[in-house]
Amino acid sequence: MVRFGYTLMGEQSGPRELVRYAQAAEDVGFDFEVSSDHYSPWLMSQGHSPHAWTVLGAVAHATSRVDLMTYVTCPTMRYHPAIVAQKAATLQLLSDGRFTLGLGSGESLNEHIVGEGWPSVDTRQSMLVEAIEIIRELHSGDLVTYDGHYFRVDSARVWDNPDTPVDIAVAVSGAEGIESFAPLADHLIAVEPQASLVEQWDQARNRSSGSTSRKIGQVPISWDTDEETAIQRAHEQFRWFGGGWAVNAELPNPGSFAAATQFVRPEDVAGSIACGPDLDAIAESVRPFIDAGFTDVAIVQIGDEQQDRFLAEAAGPLLEKLRGLS
Repeated sequence: MVRFGYTLMGEQSGPRELVRYAQAAEDVGFDFEVSSDHYSPWLMSQGHSPHAWTVLGAVAHATSRVDLMTYVTCPTMRYHPAIVAQKAATLQLLSDGRFTLGLGSGESLNEHIVGEGWPSVDTRQSMLVEAIEIIRELHSGDLVTYDGHYFRVDSARVWDNPDTPVDIAVAVSGAEGIESFAPLADHLIAVEPQASLVEQWDQARNRSSGSTSRKIGQVPISWDTDEETAIQRAHEQFRWFGGGWAVNAELPNPGSFAAATQFVRPEDVAGSIACGPDLDAIAESVRPFIDAGFTDVAIVQIGDEQQDRFLAEAAGPLLEKLRGLS
């Protein structure tokens, strides 16, 4: 059975609102919740970007059932991997074993702010390999010294480690990423519903460990009782989405995303994101991930101003339809 999640979209909501939405999403029946981890919003019209780990700590306290996850954290530039290891262990303790550490190689939008430039994609992937190795070693509870090409750890130990290990999920987009990360991570994160990606991941995991693996995707929607309002909201706040990872990883600030998407029309956005009141159509927009073999799909409801109404009126019936599909 496919599990369905709710996205705590920090780019469009403030921290107190996110905690409140997390509680409501648990109450309405979502299976898990994922949190973006950004320093900046994609577009200025979104208008927010609180610290994800602070929010997740509060969410862990405010909820009791839903699994929690970063979607995703980059453990190579804004954060040193040793610090990510400590944060993840602490959050696993606070959530009583409900946390999964979702990792990726990052976007310039969030990582360039520390003034270290923005490496090539090959370098970023190599840095991520070292980061995961460090996190794994520190989660053993042992004293760790690590001397890599990109990172050094000097006599470090995570003192508060949970009895339940922190699972690691990693974002990949192709065969090269799978070969690099399937032996290191527990679960797959992907933004495209590609059955071939799932199959390659499972094959690589079977070669390396044989353990069961989750495949986690994410789908934006714009529910509203008025279709035109839903389309306009999606265009205003989510027109960056269509650029794809290869573009979205490289642009440095919200102004760049605004310039890159200035010719994207509302009808273009409506062609790729389900908009309006039709819950059957919204559920069908999730079907490609189900058909591709994903085990978990997180829903992104676009627009902070619509979250309360979505969670109160639409989320429950939508979950019923989604579970009917799966």
